[in-house]
Amino acid sequence: MSDVEAHITGTVWKIEVKVGDTIEEGDTVVILESMKMEMPVEAEDGGTVAEVRCAEGQSVSEGEILVVLD
Repeated sequence: MSDVEAHITGTVWKIEVKVGDTIEEGDTVVILESMKMEMPVEAEDGGTVAEVRCAEGQSVSEGEILVVLD
């Protein structure tokens, strides 16, 4: 299993994946908004999305797990 974490503190602007999706290394899984800038969060590993731990509009902290991959 692998976790995709927020690299900055911000607000979840858009979730690009859903449970069951197969993704590859470098794919954008979530877009965060911080200081009026959109920042993509990319997967460091490929796999299948097992869990999405955030919701659009939610505030997240740096290091918080956003998506869990199998």
